[in-house]
Amino acid sequence: MRDDDVRSSCFAALDVLQAQHGPELPFASLAAGFTFRGRKVPFLNRAYGIYRAADVQRGPAALSLNSAFAQKRYQDEGTADGVRYRYQDGPIDNHFNGWLRSAHVLGVPLVYFVGTRPNWYRPEYPAFVEADYPEERTVLISFGEMRGPFDEREPVRIHDAIERRYVVRLVKQRIHQAQFRGAVLPAYRERCAICALKERRLLDAVHIIADVDEQGVPLVSNGLSLCSIHHRAFDQDLVGIDADYTVRISRRLLDEDDGPMLDLLKGFEKQQISVPRSSALRPDRDRLAERHERFLERAC
Repeated sequence: MRDDDVRSSCFAALDVLQAQHGPELPFASLAAGFTFRGRKVPFLNRAYGIYRAADVQRGPAALSLNSAFAQKRYQDEGTADGVRYRYQDGPIDNHFNGWLRSAHVLGVPLVYFVGTRPNWYRPEYPAFVEADYPEERTVLISFGEMRGPFDEREPVRIHDAIERRYVVRLVKQRIHQAQFRGAVLPAYRERCAICALKERRLLDAVHIIADVDEQGVPLVSNGLSLCSIHHRAFDQDLVGIDADYTVRISRRLLDEDDGPMLDLLKGFEKQQISVPRSSALRPDRDRLAERHERFLERAC
């Protein structure tokens, strides 16, 4: 028994919640659950990680998995082929591990919830238990796609190894950026370091040194909280920040006269950015200096 009807209702409800909240969802909404045949069904079990909705599911396979924010004990391991998810402690045949392993046997789609900050989760779905390694007490989670019209989307499993690796890479990038954002924005008190905008939906966590670079580590000290406009300008080297935390505006912008928005951008020239209260979380001056050298090369 695959419980396809329960899974479809779960995915559709997550579509609606993400339309309301964005890609990251508050735990309160997830705990409130979705409606299936007149009953409220939670999306996940935060305490145990592996969840089966016993009240409505007739089959033995898990409905969802979760990996909590800053979790250490069950740290998931990312690989090119997916995510290694650990069994629960205890007997290998306990009911939690049984639900997990049944998801592999039946090939059912489920939801992989990843904590991005305290009490917030990003759901990735459909996810599949691609392989089971009982000798290592882990399974391999891969990711598929939801295809079709918005109100009739269906989970699709990807069988081509190259395409599956591509989707896995995209999912890992989304998870990384969401977790990085969940660490950086609170350090900056949920506001832009340059203009102090406080609307979280317009704020981004920006790498000083890009994460593809060897020095681009996912640490708050390699990050800045910037609004969408200043993020784009920083990426394009139209706005720079030097090692003394001073904003510098490209000469090209300073010499242009193109209306109030540009005047607003130019007004931050030589202003000090706001930085986290904790010195350990403040932007690394060496990384800023390296990034500022690139700005100087391209700013004319």
